[in-house]
Amino acid sequence: MRAAIYGAGSLGTILGAYITQKGEKIELINRNKAHVEALQTKGATITGTVNFTQAVTAYTPSEMSGTYDIIFLMTKQQQNAEVVTFLKDYLADEGVIVTLQNGIPELEIGAIVGEQRVLGCTVAWGATLQSPGVCELTSSPDSLTFSLGTLSPTPHPLMNEVKRLLELMGAVEIDANFIGSRWSKLLINSAFSGMSAVLGCTFGEAAGNKRSRRIVQALIKECIDVCRKGGIRIEPVQGKDIVKLLDYSNPVKRAISLFIIPIAIRKHAKLKVSMLQDLEKGKKTEVDAINGVVCLYGKKVNFPTPINAKVVEIIHRIEQGELTPSFSNLDLFPKL
Repeated sequence: MRAAIYGAGSLGTILGAYITQKGEKIELINRNKAHVEALQTKGATITGTVNFTQAVTAYTPSEMSGTYDIIFLMTKQQQNAEVVTFLKDYLADEGVIVTLQNGIPELEIGAIVGEQRVLGCTVAWGATLQSPGVCELTSSPDSLTFSLGTLSPTPHPLMNEVKRLLELMGAVEIDANFIGSRWSKLLINSAFSGMSAVLGCTFGEAAGNKRSRRIVQALIKECIDVCRKGGIRIEPVQGKDIVKLLDYSNPVKRAISLFIIPIAIRKHAKLKVSMLQDLEKGKKTEVDAINGVVCLYGKKVNFPTPINAKVVEIIHRIEQGELTPSFSNLDLFPKL
C-alpha cells in the first residue's frame, strides 16, 4: 500500500509527521522547493500546541514516480482541475483520492477520476506554515478529528485503510451524511475563515470583537437557513450540535447564540486562516469555494445570502489591492 499527501503545506506536513511518527510510510509532496528541501534535510518541525520534530519523506511533483493507492489532496481548490488531471496518471487502478479541502470539491474531482474513486474528508483543526519545514499546530490537541465519507452510494474498498491512517493522528468518524459534514465545515469556514481574512485576525479575535461577532453570527445563520431550505441536515462538529447551539428564531435565542460563539471556537482561537495567509503573500484565496459556495447554493434554493456575498466582495477587493485586511472593513457591512 503506497500513500502520499499532495500539497503538503501546513496541514499536510503535520498530518504526514504524525503518520510517519507512528511507523507508517507516507510521502509528502509539495511544489515549494525550499519547504521540501527543509523537510528532507531537517525533518518536519511541529510547534504550537504540540512540539516535536520528525524525519519524513518529501518530494517535489517533478520527482514523483510510480502509482499510489491513496493520495490525500491538500492543494487549493482553484487548482483542482489542473492538479487532479496531473495526479490521475499517478493513481493506481483501484486507488482513491481523499479530499482534505474546504468547500465541496468532490463533485469536480469525481468528474475527472470517477466519483467512486473519491473520498471526502473534513478536518476539524488548523495550522500555519511558519517557515520552510516548520509548521505551527494552532488547534488544541484534543480537537484533532476527521470526518470521512463519500458522495458515491458505494463505499470505496480502501475506506478502512484511509481511516486507519488518519487515526494515527486523531479520531475519525465515517459519516453516512457526508454532505451534512461538508456543510458543518463550510459553515465554520464561511463565518470564521471569511471574517479572519476580511479583518486580518485570528478566529478568536474575530469572535472577541462584538461588531465582528455579530457578522460571524449572521454568516452562520445564512448557512443554517440555506441548508434548511435545501433539505440538508448539518452534522454535529466534534459531538456538538452547532445548529442547536447557534441557530435562533427570537431575540433571546439570538442573544444566547451571540454569547456562545467565542466559547464554541475557543479551541481554535489562535488559528490564522489560510485565506489570510494567502492575502498576506499576495495570492488569490479560496473565498469562491467557501463563502461563494454558500451564495451559489442560496441562489439554487432561492434564499438570500447578502452577508456571505459581502465577504466575497471584500476579499476580492483585497486581492485586487483596493483594500487591506483590517477591522476598518467592518464599516463595509450593514448594521446588524
